[in-house]
Formats: sequence, C-alpha cells, structure tokens
Amino acid sequence: MSARRILPVLALLALCGCETESALPETAGFGADPQLPEPRPQRVPMVKIAPAVGWPQGRTPIPAEGLAVNAFATGLDHPRWLYELPNGDVLVAETNAPPKPEGSGGGGIRGWFERRIMGKAGARAPSANRISLLRDADGDGTAETKTVFLSGLTSPFGMALVGERLFIANADAVVAVPYQTGQTRITAAPVKVADLPAGRNHHWTKSLVASPDGSKLYVGVGSNSNVGENGLDEEVDRAAVLEIDPATGARRVFASGLRNPVGMAWNPEDGRLWVSVNERDEIGDDLVPDYMTSVTPGGFYGWPWSYYGQTVDARVQPPRPDMVAKAVKPDYALGSHTASLGLTFYTGSLMPRWRNGAVVGQHGSWNRNPPAGYKVIFVPFSGGRPSGPPQDVLTGFRNEQGQAMGRPVGVLGVRSGALLIADDVGNAVWRVTPRASGQ
Repeated sequence: MSARRILPVLALLALCGCETESALPETAGFGADPQLPEPRPQRVPMVKIAPAVGWPQGRTPIPAEGLAVNAFATGLDHPRWLYELPNGDVLVAETNAPPKPEGSGGGGIRGWFERRIMGKAGARAPSANRISLLRDADGDGTAETKTVFLSGLTSPFGMALVGERLFIANADAVVAVPYQTGQTRITAAPVKVADLPAGRNHHWTKSLVASPDGSKLYVGVGSNSNVGENGLDEEVDRAAVLEIDPATGARRVFASGLRNPVGMAWNPEDGRLWVSVNERDEIGDDLVPDYMTSVTPGGFYGWPWSYYGQTVDARVQPPRPDMVAKAVKPDYALGSHTASLGLTFYTGSLMPRWRNGAVVGQHGSWNRNPPAGYKVIFVPFSGGRPSGPPQDVLTGFRNEQGQAMGRPVGVLGVRSGALLIADDVGNAVWRVTPRASGQ
C-alpha cells in the first residue's frame, strides 16, 4: 500500500481507537441472559490493541487469592494448545496462522488494516509448525525436559490420543501418527485421516477431541469471514463442529452456526460436548458476547443470520427468517470480544471447589474499549449446568501501559491436579496450584 493511501488509513485507525467506548460494564456480557444492546454498526472496526511485549524478568500473571502460579515451561514459540499423554507428558502445539493462499483476499485497505492489528497483537509471526513435549519427571512443577515431538506440520492445533494413534488437527486436515507411551519424538510421517476446510482460513485453528469410546473425532472449524461477507460458498462445513470417523475419514456436520468454535470438552457430569465460541465483530463494544454452550447434535446456533439465539443481524443479506427461527440460544455468555478460546472441565482433586466446573482461557480483545478478557476464569457448574458468576483464576496479563505481556489460550487440568495455561505472547506454559501455607 502506498504512503499516499496509508496516511488516511492511519488517521482512521487513530480515530476509531477512541471514538467510542463501551456503555456497559464487562460483566453485563456474562451469564445465561447477557445484556444485548442495540447494535452500533462500524464502518471501520473499533481498534484498541494491547501491543505484545512479553514478560519482563521476574514477572508472572497474578493468581487469585489462595492460588500460586509458576512457569511450567518457557522459551516456547507461540504455544497455543495443550494435551496430556497417559504417562503425564504434556504436548504443546507451537503454532500460528498459515500463509494466505494467493488471491484469497487480504488485500486493499481492509487487508492491510487486519495485518496491522494482528501484527501488533503478536499474531503474525511465521508458524513453528511443531508439537513439543514437556516432561516434569521429578514432579517439582517445572518441565526439565523439552523436546521437539513432531515437526513439519501445518499450523497444528488440537490433539487427541486414541489407543496407539495420536490424531492432530492441522489447519487443512486431520492427520495421525503412531505413538507408544514414553516416546519423546515421533519419526513416522503423519498419515492423513480427513481433509478439513481451509482456503483463506480467516479462522485457522482446528480444535479436536475424541469421543469417550474413541469411535469418533470432533473438530471445531471457524468461519471464513466475520458475517459471511466473502460469500456463503466459502462457508461450507465451516462455523461448525464436524464429526469424523477415524477409521474411514468420513465426516459430517455435527452442529452448525457456531462462528468460531475453539475449545471443546466433555462435561463430566452429563457427558455432553461443550464448546467455547468467538462471536462476530463490528456492531459495538458490547456486542456480541462470546459464549460456551452444550452442543446439541444437529443444532444450529445462528451464525451468520442471528446471534445469541434469535437476535437478527441485519447486515447479513438476504435475510433468512427460517434459519433464525431454528437458532438455539447458547447456555452461557463469556463477555463481548473476550476471545474465549480455551475450555476445560476441571476434574482433579487438588482444587476441590473447582471440581466439574469450567475453566476458560480468554485471549483478550483487540476491538473493545475498554479492553476485555486477558485472563483465565472459572465458571462453577452444578448438575452439568453453569451455576454462578465467573471467578478470576489468573489476571495481570496486561501491564500498566496497557501492553500485553501475555495472552492465555489453551487450558488443561493435568493428572497431578494442577492447571496448565498456554500463553502465546509470553511464550510460556503457566502452572496454577493451591498456595502453600505460609506463602
């Protein structure tokens, strides 16, 4: 883009960063019935970036009262997702967005604008395309072993072990490799199990969980746009959770209308699949709340024609009242623009007050004033349903200047009872445990 064209855009960026401010507190966008104000369409998205700077020496996130935090592993390259193997080894996907295919968009003012935002937020570095293995053999809470477990992948994200096959969700396909307990490196070439929607990959992460019996895989695939502006032909099998048969590679849409389903986990109390979903932008600081919800097989959750149930998004043309009428209202809102990515149900015994509740990693907003997210929260559950307001677990990811020292993504309760959090700006994995008496 020429300097002649950049100058007006820079002026617009400066303007849109301060022309509006949320009219509601962040808490108004949480719970089973969040406040949904009138939309305020934006010609240019609100920009309130927390520039990525990393953690200074000796500084960590701030744990809630009664908790302690330490670095389980550092020196990673954009760690996003975590998975624990049967022997306690932890896999971490070091990954970032794949390159955009030529001619797939991203040009012009909007493309320049998006690249600038993502670069300042720490999301434009080339992907390491690997999974590393972290091992804490002596049980002191710090991984003394860090090895490259599997490399040469394509923006890997979700992982699931079924028997002796480890499945990995790349940005464009589910692949599998053989695994034996205790291995620290995989040398076998990955074998493709099923293709996944790719192309421009506006949302590139592909989360993955296996059914409890291992007979099915479930993959979260985000939309290829904000609200269908690239055409619905690009949205086939997107904004959906896909069900895949690992034996044949056959796939079907399990649930749809989920703009960007990322974290997925099985509810330990009722066995239902839950997912955290990032909602749409450009209609105000207080719209639309991200959410987590149980997933009904065959259910439709509104995107792009409606949000939070049957609230119509008038930007999407032509309207589809028939689809709006089918839209399922999500179970629990997680705040507007919080970028709630990680989701896990805590089943350990180390922190019993969390048992069977949900832990959520909120990556943080880039387009809300004031910023939202940038923390890890806990939502209590009872009888398989959310039963109270969110509680902070880790905060302090932004410094006094509003810069992002870290941004939490994947969350994982491990067999020891500790909670691990992947931090893709801090390039670390944090470990949360109860605070020892006297600390």
